[in-house]
Amino acid sequence: MEHPENSEEYKGLTVNKGIEQPATVNPYLQFRKKARRRQFSVGEYVEGIVKGDVTVLSQAVTLVESVKPEHQAVAQEVIEKCLPYSGKSFRIGISGVPGAGKSTSIDVFGIHVLERYGGKLAVLAIDPSSERSKGSILGDKTRMEKLSVHPASFIRPSPTAGSLGGVARKTRETIILCEAAGFDKIFVETVGVGQSETAVHSMVDFFLLIQLAGTGDELQGIKRGIMEMADGIVINKADGSNVEKAKLAAAHFRNALHLFPAPESGWTPKVLTYSGFYGLGIQEIWDMVYEYYHFVQANGYFEHRRNEQAKYWMYETINEQLRDSFYNNRQIAEQLVREERQVLQGASTSFAAARRLLESYFNRQA
Repeated sequence: MEHPENSEEYKGLTVNKGIEQPATVNPYLQFRKKARRRQFSVGEYVEGIVKGDVTVLSQAVTLVESVKPEHQAVAQEVIEKCLPYSGKSFRIGISGVPGAGKSTSIDVFGIHVLERYGGKLAVLAIDPSSERSKGSILGDKTRMEKLSVHPASFIRPSPTAGSLGGVARKTRETIILCEAAGFDKIFVETVGVGQSETAVHSMVDFFLLIQLAGTGDELQGIKRGIMEMADGIVINKADGSNVEKAKLAAAHFRNALHLFPAPESGWTPKVLTYSGFYGLGIQEIWDMVYEYYHFVQANGYFEHRRNEQAKYWMYETINEQLRDSFYNNRQIAEQLVREERQVLQGASTSFAAARRLLESYFNRQA
């Protein structure tokens, strides 16, 4: 296109066209169509998982975490067929306040367990998602430098995506797949002290709580309910000038544990100190963990707890399915808008609106 300045109106003024701009894409670049990942059949998933194929296992876990109904249907079938191969692992929940060094400790614990006891280890980390962007960092592997490259380990972070109950259920199902793949030790790391601990406690055999010393009143940094769930408490960063503080914190926790009712297992929780960074006191922790394992195996509590957990997840699944059925009902979704408007306008109470919605839902189901 000619510049308007070159018209007769602007005699004496000439504007050159300039040089032709190169293309924004390299002309020598050859585009290759990205090959789509082949979708396995249920039989292929199960066969690959049972053989211990980590690639197939990873794809199966992705299928379990998917919210698409068609993926969920396949995932449930895979889980059902893997169930006979599961249940033979030792499941350990690991929690603690943010900054307690959970990821570093898991790295050290994992390497110690694999080198000392052999077998295979799966680490399932529940990673918090942003309430605003719904995204997760999923950076646990970067903080588990040794374990992430160990041939006998499998690390899988899962985003909460705003639904802790949902991700906890999917983690429970992932445990079944990992056990079917031959992983005889499973660590479940939580997002921190809070609601997630209750969900994780309902899927593990041993609940380990990591604490810090020298942060003020040690007992203020944790809720009583979490301490009551713990089968063992360990104080991290017991090194250098912090050793005495760690010992004092351990004494405080031991005194606090005496005030709680005796656990149903009959086991008395122990409090130990260690340093994840320097690898000090790791063997003592695992002596405690395996002492607990043999103790509950001998008195029958191990099997009892597994049965109670299976029952718990049955009811949790019923609750989740009912909730999904309610909110995905088209008529209910339309009525929800109307009822919400009435509540906001002060024309109805929240309880009356909820009652009308539930009555409508159950009448349609009848």
